[in-house]
Amino acid sequence: MGGAIRAPTPPGSILGAVDRIVVRPAGPLEGTVAIGGAKNSVLKLLAATCLAPGRYVLRNVPRITDVDCMADLLRSMGMVVEWSAPGELTVSHDGELVPEAPYELVERMRASIVVLGPLLARYGEARVAMPGGDDFGHRPIDMHVKALEELGASFTSAHGYVEARVANLKGTRLLLEFPSVGATENALMAAVLAEGETVIDNAAREPEIQDLAAFLNRMGASVVGAGSSTITVTGTDELGAVEHEVIPDRVEAATFLAAVGVAGGEITLQGARPDHMDMLVQKLGQMGMRISPDSEGLWAMAPGRLRSTDVSTLPYPGLATDYKPLLVSMLTTSNGVGIVTENLFHGRFRYIAELERMGADIRVEGHHAVVRGVEHLSGAPVRCHDIRAGAALVVAALKADSETSIADAHHIDRGYERFAEKLRGLGADVTRS
Repeated sequence: MGGAIRAPTPPGSILGAVDRIVVRPAGPLEGTVAIGGAKNSVLKLLAATCLAPGRYVLRNVPRITDVDCMADLLRSMGMVVEWSAPGELTVSHDGELVPEAPYELVERMRASIVVLGPLLARYGEARVAMPGGDDFGHRPIDMHVKALEELGASFTSAHGYVEARVANLKGTRLLLEFPSVGATENALMAAVLAEGETVIDNAAREPEIQDLAAFLNRMGASVVGAGSSTITVTGTDELGAVEHEVIPDRVEAATFLAAVGVAGGEITLQGARPDHMDMLVQKLGQMGMRISPDSEGLWAMAPGRLRSTDVSTLPYPGLATDYKPLLVSMLTTSNGVGIVTENLFHGRFRYIAELERMGADIRVEGHHAVVRGVEHLSGAPVRCHDIRAGAALVVAALKADSETSIADAHHIDRGYERFAEKLRGLGADVTRS
């Protein structure tokens, strides 16, 4: 049994032959692509099913890793979660749940923290793992905890878990120091079963908040003002299970807008909601794209090389931080120089080194990135580090002069259903290996 022994390829290696998306030059895009349900909405709707027993039916649900992870979390508590049809998820339970979110599931997806509010409201206690151990530090959970404390909950932290208890949640006025989406959602889901009235000021205004409020109202809650900076909730004693259709995913829609912006062409985004993306549509118009609503959703065309522009992320209705990697990819091959400013989160420029491997001309200074457009990028092996950065690398590769291999594509699967297949449907040469 002679012969050399070859060392296995390390997991996640850029040279590995698995878990990759490969993009080859193919020219402009053309056709229609269906936009799926919003990841950032359905995860919170699933958390809200903790509030009342019964059988829930959610439609327009994307079959993505994060949804599967949240489904596993609900199952670990005692729920039955099943795919009853393509895009249709049923959730049922009898109210006898274990109010705990274990580390091995929370560690896979930080959005799991949104079960804290509904579990506390329904059961008076919750035990939720915190990635990173005991110290709250400067993590976003600070705002979640403060809001729930003002509603009457008490918290302890030990052994990597946050433990919360309350005898009765009582309505109050909550002033969020920042319009945090997660903190707004946790406070909202707790307040629907609190005594009296709760007013959430400086609330997040995202479309996903409005979708959650619509779901809660259908369950029997009284939520007024979702979509504005002030949400008023009148507590109720009883909620019931309902059926609901998830809103379309504005970030997936933005991804395909970026794709046609980079590759050129003309596409229709079936089901997209332009009213959820006003600022992005305006910014892409400044860059030279033509975008307008139509009977199917949204029509978009990129007639040629785009113009550079400056980009700043802001809370909704400003430009979402999830759009930023996509816009950076667009700027890499646009005409001129664009300055991208990240105002919401630190350390979200990690993917730029991968774009530089492809020949992009980008200089990072603190929370700014200066992008000088080049005519085309070069194909190269790169790696994605998170959902949106991974999608942005695929988008950038559409304008590369040769094959680009994007490793660790499982990150993209967290937020996109059949991403490579949908791009192929528009004429791109994109394969999964």
